[in-house]
Amino acid sequence: MAAHELSEQWLSVLAEFERHLLLERNRSANTARAYLADVRSLAAHAATVDVTTPHQLSLEVLRSWLVEMVTADAARRTMARRVASARAFCAWAHRSGVLAADVSLRLSSPKVPSTLPAVLSQGQASDLLDVATIAADDGSAVALRDLAMLELLYSTGMRVSELVGLDIPNLDMSQRTARVLGKGNKERVVPFGIPAQKAVQQWLDEGRPLVANDSSGVAVFLGLRGKRLDQRVVRAVVQRVRRHVPDLPDISPHALRHSAATHLLEGGADLRVVQEFLGHASLATTQIYTHVSLERLREVYRQAHPRA
Repeated sequence: MAAHELSEQWLSVLAEFERHLLLERNRSANTARAYLADVRSLAAHAATVDVTTPHQLSLEVLRSWLVEMVTADAARRTMARRVASARAFCAWAHRSGVLAADVSLRLSSPKVPSTLPAVLSQGQASDLLDVATIAADDGSAVALRDLAMLELLYSTGMRVSELVGLDIPNLDMSQRTARVLGKGNKERVVPFGIPAQKAVQQWLDEGRPLVANDSSGVAVFLGLRGKRLDQRVVRAVVQRVRRHVPDLPDISPHALRHSAATHLLEGGADLRVVQEFLGHASLATTQIYTHVSLERLREVYRQAHPRA
């Protein structure tokens, strides 16, 4: 049964689950959409084994769903994400009376090998920004915008979604702070440095007026048609600039966030301060950066210590 052929009971329960995610759990629209897509996949599978209502869901159905994904060669990370979505749904369904018991409690999730995020060295980050700075010397709106974006991403460690969501009133240029809206609509204030302040101010003064129009509103970063910038453009900018830096790895904008966090820790920042800086709900999420720093320490040790 395809997702659009789900029973009325499933559609009704999914609608309630969506409201729960958005209104009670304060999840973003993108997160809620991902959860619902995963649960729809579960519901569609359930229908193939004659389980047509959410009330009939069982551990056996969940396990057969996992087996189906294994058979289809689904990536471990995809499977782990879908299991997490199913667990969230089953826990909510039990609390809401849809299920007599939380049937996902004994569902095991495939182990996902932990991978360290791509991180630039401080020298590589500086080289990347130097390339953008040189390009901005021509005074074009695009080059000024790109430099301001890169400086702000690295200086604040903000997510791409937070960057493109910035409005001019969110910036306090005198205090060098930005108020960003992160995951779960949680607001935080992050500081930025003097290079970012100069780049952003120049973009606002000289670059933005060249592309702004009646549809621009108060968005900080704009595309050439004057509308709020799309996340895909930011990713394309990072790719374009990094190609001009010798030996720089293939990175995404998120690598600048990873790099900012790692460089803060390497400079002696407290882990909880970095947690607040990044807007992580859990300290465990931030701790991956201690692993990044430790791995770099090991590499330096192997190269430099005479008895390594």
